[in-house]
Amino acid sequence: MRERFLQLHTLTGYSATLLNRDDVGRAKRLPFGGHDRIRVSSQCLKRHWREATGEWSLRELGNGKSTRSRRVFSDVIAGRLRERGLSEKQIVNVLMPIRLAVLGESIKAKQARQEKSVEGTKPLTSLHTDQIIVLGEPEIAFLTNLAAELVKDDAEGTAKAVDAYFRDKAKKANLKALVMGSGLDAAIFGRMVTSDLMARSDAAVHVAHSFTVHAEEAEPDYFSALDDLVAAEGELGSAHINTSELTSGLFYTYVVVDIHQLVANLSSDRALAEEVIRRLVHLIATVSPGAKLGATAPYACAEMMLAESGARQPRTLANAFMSPVSKQGAKEKASVAISKYLGRYDAVYGTHERRKVATMIEPAPEHTGERVTMAALAQWAADQVGGAS
Repeated sequence: MRERFLQLHTLTGYSATLLNRDDVGRAKRLPFGGHDRIRVSSQCLKRHWREATGEWSLRELGNGKSTRSRRVFSDVIAGRLRERGLSEKQIVNVLMPIRLAVLGESIKAKQARQEKSVEGTKPLTSLHTDQIIVLGEPEIAFLTNLAAELVKDDAEGTAKAVDAYFRDKAKKANLKALVMGSGLDAAIFGRMVTSDLMARSDAAVHVAHSFTVHAEEAEPDYFSALDDLVAAEGELGSAHINTSELTSGLFYTYVVVDIHQLVANLSSDRALAEEVIRRLVHLIATVSPGAKLGATAPYACAEMMLAESGARQPRTLANAFMSPVSKQGAKEKASVAISKYLGRYDAVYGTHERRKVATMIEPAPEHTGERVTMAALAQWAADQVGGAS
């Protein structure tokens, strides 16, 4: 069977947490089915999976962690050049034209940057990019070495050396030819670039916003911080008083892995793709997003994970919760809702996916395939790379 997509569905419960805050400090929300739900953004989920350490960390694989920042040139590359003995003036003189060439900025932006590029007047902050960029370690190392090679004693000489380098098609192709240059993060979650010198990576892992399968549950938490050294007799000792929102709920999370895209992004390294998927399954099941870690300890593992492998277009099971389940017995009711939705879906569209489920919810839902351990499910998911040839 030629597999294309791996779909992962989880149910995870949290109590008294604030997993993902909005701009005013409240829990993020999502209106769905006529009821507001507590939400965790896909950006939040992906960041925690990327940054996770320990047994299932992604950092140890491939070229490791990419750097996502507006300060890659000003902090990372500039810092390495400073260690090689370059002055700040030399660093700015060489990195400014390099970043303009590499990132493919518009002519208007380029002219504006050049107008500010009077020798000796440009601080390192001028190397900040307008938006976050993603560079892998091989790309950072290449650009650092290139800058050290092209830097001259004056800004004009440096600019001419950089311009001559990038006019040479053979040399310009060196950066573009970097294999897995953007790093594992970009290979998994994608990278958008506007320059033809750098590889664009379409995301191989698609992540939906997580939401509660029932209507929102939230309350304001009034708290105070007490001063151990009360200054004057009669003071109550409260040094800080505030409120924070706490929420509870059972969250549905949906993730799709485009196996073909992942293998392509990893330069056809199937062994690496298998290990990425195996670790990612464990991360999705066990890594908790969460603000206020010290005050809420928001650590939980998935109560259920359903994995599906097949060739046809993926589809979410979120609509199983279009009508929210009641809060009492939410786990069992959510499991039943998934089972019934899958049964109706299969009756209309046919069953084309192969399925495995790891669950602590009793009874195990129907239509979800063989019940296995989480380790077995993760290995089965990784094995689907072999069926995607």
